[in-house]
Amino acid sequence: MATVAQHRPASAERWLARLALLAVLVAAILPVAVAGWRGLLLPFVIVGQLVLVIVGAWLALAHRGAVRVVGIVLAIAAVVTAAVLVIRANLLWVVVVSAALLVLSAVAGKAALRRGLLAPYRTVELVVEPATRPFLIMNPRSGGGKVVRFGLREKAEALGAEVAVLEGPGTVDVAQLAQDAVARGADLLGVAGGDGTQALVAAVAAQHDVPLLVISAGTRNHFALDLGLDREDPSTCLQALRDGVELRVDLGDVNGRPFVNNVSFGAYAAVVERPEYRDEKLKTTLDLLPDLLTSTKGPRLVAHADAVTVQGPQALLVSNNPYNTGDVAGLGRRPRIDGGVLGVIGVRAANAVQAARMLRGRRAPGLTLIVTEEVVVDADVEDVPAGVDGESVRLTTPVRCRVRPGALRVRVPRDRPGVPPPMPSLQLSALLELAGPGRRDGQVPAAATPAEG
Repeated sequence: MATVAQHRPASAERWLARLALLAVLVAAILPVAVAGWRGLLLPFVIVGQLVLVIVGAWLALAHRGAVRVVGIVLAIAAVVTAAVLVIRANLLWVVVVSAALLVLSAVAGKAALRRGLLAPYRTVELVVEPATRPFLIMNPRSGGGKVVRFGLREKAEALGAEVAVLEGPGTVDVAQLAQDAVARGADLLGVAGGDGTQALVAAVAAQHDVPLLVISAGTRNHFALDLGLDREDPSTCLQALRDGVELRVDLGDVNGRPFVNNVSFGAYAAVVERPEYRDEKLKTTLDLLPDLLTSTKGPRLVAHADAVTVQGPQALLVSNNPYNTGDVAGLGRRPRIDGGVLGVIGVRAANAVQAARMLRGRRAPGLTLIVTEEVVVDADVEDVPAGVDGESVRLTTPVRCRVRPGALRVRVPRDRPGVPPPMPSLQLSALLELAGPGRRDGQVPAAATPAEG
């Protein structure tokens, strides 16, 4: 049974909700109060500017040559024209103040709703004895050389761990390295490297039911982020060797290959597949996107998840547990990774008009959000490019993605930053209910639910 989190008195939530509503009301009235009928036109100018910027960006990304130049000019002209109109009307300060009020409204509103929510879910932590024969794999090139910069090898060995450094020459079979270590008696496997390497060792750890130690020495460290680890100082992760707790989390599987974060299909996967992408990321992306976004020559994807079918998405992301989609533009973390489900995000914008309609966020017609246990991605070709935890691969179709609930034991430090609760969706109805005088202490507005994810 869920329990209500301890929070400040309901009066604090109520006044925050009232502040949010007051701020947005003043932001709406201010232009009219200052400029009369001209103030009524201000929202239309700003929205029109956003639409033209998105249309221009689409033309620049989806075309080459003269059309790309037109798109860039259109986007810049929209911003400049809107700025000139606002300045000539002496409304620049009104725009700045109104924008600040809207930011204040969003901050206060989310703070009010967050205090009224049920206690955020927390993965169960088990107190465990330290490993006696830990084996750690470290990639000195990952994350710009974090292994050397933070002295991870020396610190791990001082704590009694056996360390294998991937110094080359040639490619090392990381999974086999982990298998051999378990055969010699290792009772913990650890990785200091990127998420792709983490996933390979995680599969071996899950196979033998030994814990995995994640060391945030990669470039982005998304898995470490969602475990609540410190990404700024990877050496803090080593504290789990002597004072750690254990979590049970899910592991993704795509055609028998493990993933800890996500699998991407479509435009992004096709771009990162190109050999020249590593050296010239921007140029390669700009060269390929027109064909990927507008051409019918590439593979046409079809995704099946339960009773939902996603036809022809240009980009498809399948994640080990859903990302917080309260703000689609701000995807970045998963509130939990032990829910036993996959998250699916499909995006399709075939032209500039559809791209502009993405301003509607979660309700955009070209956006599909699904939570399921299995996804099958098919295409009209034998194999498709994909990005598995950021690693470029080709997968035989149909591609089957599934989740393995609780398959992975993860050892983390007892003292770590942790995972913040998900931000609630900012809903006017919930704020109005919360701001009203009749709400009792501890009563949660019906609409104040966390953002899906």
